[in-house]
Amino acid sequence: MSSENPIREIRINPVVPSESVLVATARGLRPREQEERIPHDGREHVETCPFCRGNENMTPPTILAQPSEQEWQVRIVQNLFPVLGTESDRNNISLGMQQVMDGYGRHEVIIDYHHHGIEIHEMSQQHLEMLLGVYRARMEELFNSDNRIRYVLVFKNFGAAAGASIKHTHSQLIAMPIIPENVYNEVACSQAYYAKHHQCVFCSLIDEALTYEATIYNRESGEVRRKIDVGQYVVERSERFIAIKPFASRYEWEVHIMPLVHNSNFMRATPEDLADFSGVLKRTMQRLDKVLGGAQYNYYFHTVPRCESLQDCDSSYHWHMEICPRTSIPSGFELGSGLFVTTISPEDAARQLREAL
Repeated sequence: MSSENPIREIRINPVVPSESVLVATARGLRPREQEERIPHDGREHVETCPFCRGNENMTPPTILAQPSEQEWQVRIVQNLFPVLGTESDRNNISLGMQQVMDGYGRHEVIIDYHHHGIEIHEMSQQHLEMLLGVYRARMEELFNSDNRIRYVLVFKNFGAAAGASIKHTHSQLIAMPIIPENVYNEVACSQAYYAKHHQCVFCSLIDEALTYEATIYNRESGEVRRKIDVGQYVVERSERFIAIKPFASRYEWEVHIMPLVHNSNFMRATPEDLADFSGVLKRTMQRLDKVLGGAQYNYYFHTVPRCESLQDCDSSYHWHMEICPRTSIPSGFELGSGLFVTTISPEDAARQLREAL
């Protein structure tokens, strides 16, 4: 985006309208601190790394390994420092207005690959397909084995700024007795949209990304004020999945991946879905690496939760994956207001990502 024609506008999140993003491209010209880029570590094995194959004695016992425990490519173990656990099952208590729930749940580490230095964009599509299958299988197991679990979050932190404490590529899974607020808000707002429009809001966003175009003119001068071209937010597309740059992106290079055909539950993804999804994920991560090179990031899955108060949301909700590169440090304004600020227009970011490969 040229500094001669800056954007300064507040964009409303179409999924959760109470959330807003401030796009201020002129702010990108100011001196500012950025998150460090991580140099590539190409080592296959590190003797002191607990996640390298051959160092299994440094971790808790294997929960699941694929394709085998001896020659594993993906391995799951209990987190040594869990945020939730099964050690106790105390009743909830109320201390006046202060309410407490027992910290019951599961916290597991998914070692993405036995190779120490490999990154997601370097993995084969076949390996990513296996990894996604492990995500789905473990989520399903935890949901089905314990009715107290209301949500299972699969996420990945890459880089210290994104929360990673070990450099070896890994993801995490936390099963919890509550529904995270951002997931609850997405589901509730999706239900409200469906009640009004009789369509899933995510399906509507996909339809717009693939079919909508518009030009808005200045009434007095006739000059073009805004032009939306078909596909300008689409980063990657396959037969079954689409990667979209959100119109109201919280992070400058944020990308969401979702199925083209409506599905509320990631655990209902078929083997054919995962095979197709793995290709879109690989190419999207390759694009991000090409443009950003070593950026720290988080990704996570949002799927329908278990909740009696959120019944009949299969038609209104749409599972998806959110990829959030950490390229800048949040300011006091962002922390104090809850209003994210991005200095690159989502349209320009989407264009750069499309042109990267």
